[in-house]
Order: sequence, then structure tokens, then C-alpha cells
Amino acid sequence: MSENSDEELDRSYPVEDWQIQALREKGHVTLRGVLSPELLAAFGSEISRVVEEHNRDALPMEIRSSYGKSFIQMANLWQRSEVVKRFSLNRRCAEIAARLMGCSGVRMWHDQALFKEPGGGITSWHCDQFFWPMSSERSVTAWIPLQATPLEMGPVYFADRSHTEDYGRNMGISDEGEVRIGAAISDAELDCEPKPFDLGDVSFHSGWTMHRAEENRTGEMRGVMTIIYMDAEMRLAPPANPFQEHDRKTWCPGIEVGELMASSLNPVLFSD
Repeated sequence: MSENSDEELDRSYPVEDWQIQALREKGHVTLRGVLSPELLAAFGSEISRVVEEHNRDALPMEIRSSYGKSFIQMANLWQRSEVVKRFSLNRRCAEIAARLMGCSGVRMWHDQALFKEPGGGITSWHCDQFFWPMSSERSVTAWIPLQATPLEMGPVYFADRSHTEDYGRNMGISDEGEVRIGAAISDAELDCEPKPFDLGDVSFHSGWTMHRAEENRTGEMRGVMTIIYMDAEMRLAPPANPFQEHDRKTWCPGIEVGELMASSLNPVLFSD
């Protein structure tokens, strides 16, 4: 990567008060022009290469489960490529996450590529923190499209204020969750309007915010990189379900319940 890319990833982005308020009140906010098209092209090609290299045994679309049709999912790419590591551990996005949450510092939980193939199905309603054994709500995911993402490509969208109440926090990504969470959101009359992403836009959403994505109705891959941040003072909570037990062992090895989530996989990425 060029020196310009390194400089951009280390440079602060001016987070405004209304953006902090939007995350607090709505549970999500989309920031414009966070990353340059040139930087995303450079790092996106390597992210795509890693995903393709490690996804050679995917089942044909027609025989996959609903979950399997949602996206190609691959986590901790930063451990598979030094180039991706530079992107995933960048200071710019980590500082944004800290400012939005009001934390003095943030750690990496993990990164995750979410590639929705041409013809890929919906990503059903869910909230991320269902999967994570965290002791507080101070987590946020940066959703970073690697191309301009029109509505036809299935961008993520959110149910406003869904992080403040339980609309199905005990449900994972599933057909049942799509129906039950969708009905709860509809009954509560929460706003949830899909919007396109320009190249360089990055959304940040809280761990309890319900979100969804439509099918990819284009002939192109929808490449997205996500980086999940947590308060640098986050402590490990007792796992509440088998998914959380899995994530405890996978993303926080060697850490006991009640301890700081500070394993070798959880470096501090920004601190005041």
C-alpha cells in the first residue's frame, strides 16, 4: 500500500455531535466519505482475494440453507493477510467508533467479510450482540462497502431505535427470526428504510440494533468488510447461549468470565 493510504488510515475523521446523537437515539449512523475510493480499491482487491482463496468449497446456491444464501462470511481476515491487517486495525475507523460510543478507547472484537453473491438471498432481521458475550452495550460495527452499493445490491438497513427495547434479542439469523423480529418491528412502527451507499460511506451500528439486507439482484458481488469494536474496558460476560460460548473461545481465548476482554486477538486500536 502507498504512503497516502497509510496516512489516510491514521488521520482523524471529524465526528460531529449530531452523529453521536444519531447513534445514541437511532442505534445507527452512516458517515459520508470516511474512506477514499482509491484506498478502498487497493484494500478491497486484497480482501476479495483472501475471501476467494478461503471459500473454494461453497455449496451451489440452490442447495444452501437460507442462512447460507445470505452471504459468504469470513472472520479474522487480519490474521490471513498483512495487507488486510493494516486495514482492519486502522486508527481512523477505530477513533470514529470510540467517539460515537463515548469511550476513551476501543478494542478489536473481530473483523468479518460479508460478500453477498449475485442472486444471494436476504439477510434476515437480527442483532449482532445476540452472538457476543459482552458485559455492556458498548459495541459497534463498522459496515464498509467495497463498492458503491445501490438498493438492488442489498445494502444493510436498520430499524430505528430498535436497540432500546427487546424486539427479539434471543434470536439469531434465521427464518423464524425474520418473521418474528420483522413482526415486532412492524407492530412498533419503527422506521426502517433501505438506503444506498456511495463508495466511501461507512455505517456504524450498535450491537443491539436490529438490521437486515435484501437480496442481491445484480450480476455483481456485493463486497463488504466489517470491523467490530468494543469498549476497551469491556469485560467478558457469562455466555448466554451456545453462539456466545463459541465466540468466547474463538475471539477471546484464555479470558475468564469477569475479566477484561483483552486476549491477543483483541488489541486496543484507539485510545485517548
